[in-house]
Amino acid sequence: MTEHTITIRRPDDWHLHFRDGEIMEQVVPYTARQFGRAIVMPNLSPPVTETASGAAYRDRILTAVPAGVEFTPLMTCYLTDGTDPADLARGAAEGVFTAAKLYPANATTNSAHGVSDVAKIYPVLEAMEASDIVLCVHGEVTESHIDVFDREAEFIERHMRSIVRDFPNLRVVFEHITTSDAVDFVMGEGDQVAATITPQHLHINRNAMLVGGMQPHNYCLPVAKREAHRLALRKAATSGSPKFFLGTDSAPHLRSAKESACGCAGIFNAPFALESYLAVFEEEGALEHFEAFASLNGPRFYKLPVSDETMTLRRVPVTVPDSIPMAGEEIVPFHAGETLNWRIAE
Repeated sequence: MTEHTITIRRPDDWHLHFRDGEIMEQVVPYTARQFGRAIVMPNLSPPVTETASGAAYRDRILTAVPAGVEFTPLMTCYLTDGTDPADLARGAAEGVFTAAKLYPANATTNSAHGVSDVAKIYPVLEAMEASDIVLCVHGEVTESHIDVFDREAEFIERHMRSIVRDFPNLRVVFEHITTSDAVDFVMGEGDQVAATITPQHLHINRNAMLVGGMQPHNYCLPVAKREAHRLALRKAATSGSPKFFLGTDSAPHLRSAKESACGCAGIFNAPFALESYLAVFEEEGALEHFEAFASLNGPRFYKLPVSDETMTLRRVPVTVPDSIPMAGEEIVPFHAGETLNWRIAE
């Protein structure tokens, strides 16, 4: 590392959404140009719930990877009340599934088929523990009477503590954490518990959605929280702790879907993900910990090899476009219209 460049092992994205069809074909290259691997979320419509659909989705993603680019999608199985433990174990043994994803029913986009009661999937969790399959958790309760800003903290008390207690050898990733409660929980557990952190939750608090009018392009689930939580996330991400690693939760929606009565949840941050994260590490005076967060902690937790390739970022300003053409319409990316201080060296 010099004053003007930083070179790291090629990083991976341990949580993102590609969608499917034409949008998937157009967003995959943004991730593949930066990351060697990515944990791909299974909340399609219909969701990826068994080995055959996981393999088919992986094949569709691979057709969208640009020629000459090395990129490996790591597939996840969408857990339901009726998930077959034997099929999940077979999918992992055959190299189709790297992890399985727990969505509480109706917690986020395309999660209506998710788990209605965590107790119903205990036989699946037992099989995952026995086969050493990683559990990825969207950690929010979904009852309408629970304040949306409290749902992550409530999930920890109701479910995360019991999952970790009842399955002590199950590796668990608390996905896209948004609160100091989640940071404290992860830090207080053993090596089998880790967390991903998105760039948006390091940059914005809930004011970014609600001040100066509704800001739909800053709306994602879990929603951004108070400033105190954002600062706790920044401290965790830049601390050098091996328990935290990069997971963008990049989630593309067309402008028409974001600026609508739905105001669909999701932030498309893939085009400038590394530049966005690096801005935080520079602001926090923690550039020496960036490689661990981006490139080392995730592979080690997932028991996968660290990349042999390297990537260099230069301290050169780059302006994020106001919008990106997509599927005959456009998507507004994270940091639209802003100037970031780093860019990937070609």
